[in-house]
Amino acid sequence: MSGDFDAEDVAAMRRQGDLHAFLREQIATGKARRTPAPAPPPPLPTGRRPGVWPPGTRPPGPAPTTGTPAKWQQAVDDYRATIRRRMARDDTAEETT
Repeated sequence: MSGDFDAEDVAAMRRQGDLHAFLREQIATGKARRTPAPAPPPPLPTGRRPGVWPPGTRPPGPAPTTGTPAKWQQAVDDYRATIRRRMARDDTAEETT
């Protein structure tokens, strides 16, 4: 607080109920002097509109498909057949030794 008023002014403000508002105003004024102004946002590069893909490019295409259920079932059946052939070959190799 500055020395622009004396104890009688403070007492009068207290009686009128204005002291708290005055002190809060003084605090807000001090804080406003202390805080720096927010920095302006950086300028956008020239020739580019916000939210648009750059010239010469495009958004990525759809994700590649992983196959249909029929293809997956065929792959599982092929794998099982291969395992059965290997197991049968190993069984016959053990019998001949």
